[in-house]
Amino acid sequence: MTVSPKVYTWLCGLFAALGSVTFGYDLGIIATVESSADFLAKTNNPTETQLGLITGCLLLGAFASNIYVGSLADTIGRRLTILAGCIVFLIGGAIQTAAQNIGYMYGGRFLAGMGIGMLAMLAPLYQAEIAHPSIRGRLTTLQQFMLGIGSLIASFIGYGCYHGLTGQAQWRIPLGIQLLPAIPLAFFILLLPESPRFLAMKGRNDEALLVLGRLHAHGDITDPFVVSEHKEILEQVRVEREETRDVWRQLFGNPSNFRRLVLGIAIQFSVQMTGVSCIQYYAPTIYASIGIDTSTTLGLQSGNSVVALIGEALCIWYIDRLGRRKVFVWGNALCGLTFVIGTIIIARFPAGSDNANAARAFVAMTWLFNLVFSACCGPLSWAIPVEMFNSATRAKATAITSSAAWISNFMIAQVSPPAFTSVGWKYYLVFAICGFTNAAFFWAFLPETKGIPLEEIDSYFETVPVFVPGSRVALKDASEREAELREGKVHVAGAPVDVSEKMDREEIEKV
Repeated sequence: MTVSPKVYTWLCGLFAALGSVTFGYDLGIIATVESSADFLAKTNNPTETQLGLITGCLLLGAFASNIYVGSLADTIGRRLTILAGCIVFLIGGAIQTAAQNIGYMYGGRFLAGMGIGMLAMLAPLYQAEIAHPSIRGRLTTLQQFMLGIGSLIASFIGYGCYHGLTGQAQWRIPLGIQLLPAIPLAFFILLLPESPRFLAMKGRNDEALLVLGRLHAHGDITDPFVVSEHKEILEQVRVEREETRDVWRQLFGNPSNFRRLVLGIAIQFSVQMTGVSCIQYYAPTIYASIGIDTSTTLGLQSGNSVVALIGEALCIWYIDRLGRRKVFVWGNALCGLTFVIGTIIIARFPAGSDNANAARAFVAMTWLFNLVFSACCGPLSWAIPVEMFNSATRAKATAITSSAAWISNFMIAQVSPPAFTSVGWKYYLVFAICGFTNAAFFWAFLPETKGIPLEEIDSYFETVPVFVPGSRVALKDASEREAELREGKVHVAGAPVDVSEKMDREEIEKV
């Protein structure tokens, strides 16, 4: 049975997001591993700071990968760079699984983090560049959905191994399982089509046309939508070559590009300040502060992972209907509200108060937080940055914005343990406040980007003022814009261009 072009494109994006399963699994399994008595003995009973660094090395590796991944993706292509990320991750995961001391864990986590950083940045980038405008949000939010699947798998495997295994198997088996999603991705990524926008940037115009036909018209390169999109991409690349001689200078010297770069960094940094990583990494410590033991906590985290997956599925369903801006603003505000309520509960009924209802209410607030975060903030933190830049700057810009995610994540991982010790429940006030300040900031400065063709994003940001409310910039419906492409109406830099001349039959046959 032949699937529709949009379903085929969606399936390509889904497979490319397999790397995010490893991301979610690695983040979720480390709490179980560090709870194993045999692991603690094997690593010579590490201090609280050393355990934090084991967690943090993954994030430092991901941060380090963003130094080169943008340039690598622009040099050898999106698919080959994804393959390289898989190989790096597999090496790092194997070192962790075979670890003989804490040094192995540091090195293995750092290398695995480099692989994860590459895959987490490249999946939404690739998805955005192959998508129809009307389904781009659904494709790029798959990143967080697959991350949620990884976390869900980690929570159940972690719980099972913690209770069902002893000795080295209790932590080596969970660490070894992390390798599995990366193996099929490494073997089959080259069977997916390359990004047509990368091919056009490299002057491989005929290949770009073939890929567009494969993605959007069952291989028909004479389809009006394919022909128009091909012409639009080629014309935009030509304009970018004339106007963007130095990408780095354009990113930091062009006011419109720099504005988008700051927004992308702020988006990624703000997500960590909602408190999501604090809950994910230190759930046993957080739940213990209200009287819940580690064994129960691991079980509750399994339920929390299911809640997150429901939220991520909801985001995929509605994001191309409701847009990005309002969802992101309201999501941050609601995350802040759940932390306010949770903080009040834990301040009034700390561990030792033996109030089962308070413990249930606190768990409910963490689950509600996770539902809101997964339905609003998490997926959009990856989806919005990749659709804010043109083809020439997209890979390097999103490498920079992704680095903000990793370094802020590392900060939370390192700051949280001493904060719990020093100020206890008062630490949660930081996240409660940040939820509301995040919402206010993005209400003021984040424009809507739903459905805008990537070739028209530059002109759009030049028309939207820095202070967004009240600007009244109208967005075309994404389906309407796709209909225009099918009619041969091409826009570059926000203005229509003449593409009345048709491809000669000889030229088509040559392709």
